[in-house]
Amino acid sequence: LLGGDPLPMATVGKDFEPYGVWMDGCDLTRRHITILDTEFTAQAFITTDLDDNQITAFHPGAMNFAHLNSIEDAEDVDIGIVAPDGRDGMIVHATQMFEAGIPFIFDPGQGLPMFEGAELKRFIDQATWVAVNDYEGQMLQERTGWSAKEISQHVEALIVTRGGEGSVIFANGEEIVISPVEPAEILDPTGCGDAYRAGLMFGISRQMSWEDTGRLASLIGSIKIAHRGTQNHALSPETVGAAFEAAYGYAINL
Repeated sequence: LLGGDPLPMATVGKDFEPYGVWMDGCDLTRRHITILDTEFTAQAFITTDLDDNQITAFHPGAMNFAHLNSIEDAEDVDIGIVAPDGRDGMIVHATQMFEAGIPFIFDPGQGLPMFEGAELKRFIDQATWVAVNDYEGQMLQERTGWSAKEISQHVEALIVTRGGEGSVIFANGEEIVISPVEPAEILDPTGCGDAYRAGLMFGISRQMSWEDTGRLASLIGSIKIAHRGTQNHALSPETVGAAFEAAYGYAINL
């Protein structure tokens, strides 16, 4: 939607085809999607209120076999993200990206409770950036014994999202506070963190400043919250650029 060139990598089940057709319609490659005919695709049923409290029912299914995919099979990768996935897959893919010299975001999300402090420290030391929400950030600090400032000293930046209160980026010894963008309306906060990360990855890949990157990410999150469902919003570089200038009073090059 922003004009990037994403390479999704996942293990999916025998029920995947309808979503695969949707991916085709969005011009997203299936090159690194592995279909397991004996499994069902991972399923999450999430109930979210307007204060961003969530109850999630989850079946991992084919996701438990994510480690069968190899980062080595992907070519011309500029930036990666290790997001919630099968436990073994997260460990393997972080190590593979680190060894391949691919800068990546460690985004443990709902997968964070699967790991002990020493494992999380290893993820952080392998990663280039860490992204968490405020709840996950507290858990990450508790399990590692590192403060937010200490975590940020192991990576180029620690990004902490705070829902309607915006976000903060710990980078270069600074705390950069990113104000939230007022959404057109508040319909569904589910998926706003993922939308924020899309803006984050785009800004990093375009070598934007942390201020511009955080503001772009916040804007994408505000666009998503005005739509029901996690992938029903539509945007373009032109509409995002205009919305960014309206929100912050200056233009950025997308």
